[in-house]
Amino acid sequence: MFDLNGKTALVTGGGRGLGLEMAKALARAGAWTVINGRNRQTLEDAQKRLAREGVAVGIAAGDITRDVESIIADATEKTGQLDILIHAVGERDRRGTEAMGPDAFAALLNTDLTAAYAIARAALSYLRRSTAGRLIFVTSIAAFAARAGDPAYTAAKGGLSALTRSLAVELGADNLTVNAIAPGWFATETNAHLAADPALKAFVDIRIPLKRWGRPEEIAPAAVFLASPAASFVNGITLTVDGGMTVQM
Repeated sequence: MFDLNGKTALVTGGGRGLGLEMAKALARAGAWTVINGRNRQTLEDAQKRLAREGVAVGIAAGDITRDVESIIADATEKTGQLDILIHAVGERDRRGTEAMGPDAFAALLNTDLTAAYAIARAALSYLRRSTAGRLIFVTSIAAFAARAGDPAYTAAKGGLSALTRSLAVELGADNLTVNAIAPGWFATETNAHLAADPALKAFVDIRIPLKRWGRPEEIAPAAVFLASPAASFVNGITLTVDGGMTVQM
């Protein structure tokens, strides 16, 4: 039920962090997996690191805010197909409303929301031709739980979960499922300094029932599940992977 042999997958933001963990898991499940990011050197370093672990992946370098057509072309070059698209790109601008002008707000929405729509649209003809197309957005628990001073990211991720529902309804007749994953606090390279901060330990103990940060590899099973035949009747959901953070009062 979790076999992805014969499938081709593209993971945007796949050169590091949660995107890389998801790409590695898809490849290990049998999919020919292509990782995307803006920096080719980062992608090549990730490719070499995975090769040392016995995992082969392809590369499609490009900026998802402007290069979506070439990214899709590179991702489909080897097999001529695309069955799974995981969009894991995201940026953050932690400025409050008074500090963030409308242009900066719009720029973050362009990267975190509009680009998601653009890459999905560019991949649509391939996903529709697949016998079991899978479109998976990586949103955030910020989609439904806000923190002060973070309006643009919260709005973008909320919009991404809404886009998931909309496309699931629109595209379901094409045997194409659309779902999202909402990660909580994960100790990625970007967050390593926060995860090691003793001052945050008390907060984590109170707010996360498992009383720890997530390990990056713990996001991978959710991605494989939603991409696999096991999720053939799962459509339009946002799967939260946060150690229980958003269900605790």
